[in-house]
Amino acid sequence: MNLFQPALSTFASDVDNLVMMITAIVGFWYLATNVMFFWLLWRYRAQEGVKALYVTGHEPELLRWITYPHYLIIFMDLFVIVGAIKVWYNVKQNLPEPQEVVRVVGQQWAWSFQHPGADGILDTADDIKTVDGLHVPVNKVVHAKLESRDVLHNFSIPVFRLKQDIVPGRVITAWFEATQAGVYDLQCAEMCGIGHGLMAGRIYVESDEDHLAWITANTPK
Repeated sequence: MNLFQPALSTFASDVDNLVMMITAIVGFWYLATNVMFFWLLWRYRAQEGVKALYVTGHEPELLRWITYPHYLIIFMDLFVIVGAIKVWYNVKQNLPEPQEVVRVVGQQWAWSFQHPGADGILDTADDIKTVDGLHVPVNKVVHAKLESRDVLHNFSIPVFRLKQDIVPGRVITAWFEATQAGVYDLQCAEMCGIGHGLMAGRIYVESDEDHLAWITANTPK
């Protein structure tokens, strides 16, 4: 389920469903708490001839209004914990075998991309290098090797629900499998300096034929 951005990767809907579940649970308790709060204000408002009642909060008939909702909240938290662990494992830890590997380098304030050339292997003489434009095939598992040349950046593709910090001195692997061809926004989602807001790019998701044609046209001779 998505309300704003289309979900265009294989795990995007899983992320959306987790967020919606958390929103529903938190929203329910928010409304329930406010309804109870204002009802208590009205029910026990000051009235002529009625003395205020002193309570400590330890009376059994009152304490259950705290303990029972508390147990119910803990029970609902189990659904959040299980759902969060499942999504985290599938997105961050259980990386499927790549069908294409690219290198993504963040720097103040632009993106540099390195694509495999006609041989399909990264870090060879026919690699294709671009700035602010990443080209990937649709319906293929892509591994992105994330690096930074200076400070902390964040590689974010909203329609894929992909968001991964890039830490200087480390190579971090993120993955995605796009499900629809098109041109989509790519951005830095970490405050990385005065030009952070200008650090935008595009990801071009192409059919196998279009991607092969792009590789052929741009592979160094």
